[in-house]
Amino acid sequence: MADPLHQFQIQKIVDLPTVEVAGIPVDLSITNSVMAMIIGTGAVILFFLFATARTAIIPGRMQVMAEGLFGLIDDLAESIIGDEGRHFFPFIFTLFLFILSLNLVGMTTYFTATSQLAVTAALAVLTIGAVIVVGFARNGLGFFKLFVPSGVPWWILPLIVVIEVVSFLMRPITLSLRLFGNMVGGHIVMKVFAGFVVALAGLGIGGVVGAVLPLLSVVALTALEFLVAYLQAFVFAVLTCVYLNDVVNLGHH
Repeated sequence: MADPLHQFQIQKIVDLPTVEVAGIPVDLSITNSVMAMIIGTGAVILFFLFATARTAIIPGRMQVMAEGLFGLIDDLAESIIGDEGRHFFPFIFTLFLFILSLNLVGMTTYFTATSQLAVTAALAVLTIGAVIVVGFARNGLGFFKLFVPSGVPWWILPLIVVIEVVSFLMRPITLSLRLFGNMVGGHIVMKVFAGFVVALAGLGIGGVVGAVLPLLSVVALTALEFLVAYLQAFVFAVLTCVYLNDVVNLGHH
């Protein structure tokens, strides 16, 4: 049976020289992970180019899909953050589309970039970094009120502040691990069941009959993974809205 972890190995596609940035060596080579991100980004750009090329009052299929995605995230940002949610719509929409495209590329081609913790961690740090920047830009030092909930008795306040700080610091970790874990776990299970199909089919007629059940399982898991690919991108967008809401509407915290 093929190694189910082999699909997550980073491999160089185009070997480029290593350069130093602030004394840190950076390999500029294009790997299968980088290529998956390029494909995903290119697919999103092409999709919206074609979807908006011939806009009409009575939209076609691609225009309906594009408007549906746009409306989904627009409504999400406005419902969670409020009227100011549209100020952050481009950031949230870009994150959602980027993660969704990487997840779908992993379902249809050779590599899933979101199965790499470095990729999901970078997205999580970018999100929390944006939250911190917005928090200080809008509230100044009042940003630290985020860690001091109102209405808490003074004698328990120090403990609550510590819990709030730890909770905030855990946000990028949970964001990155949630996306990473779901994509890795789902793909490993699919690979294992697919291996059962191949192994049983090689045993003869009896094995072919026995391979029907794992084959049906692979089909069901594939459908489930497409759903998970969308849900994980959506959950990431929802949590981004929630974290932004905390600092945008800090007075209501």
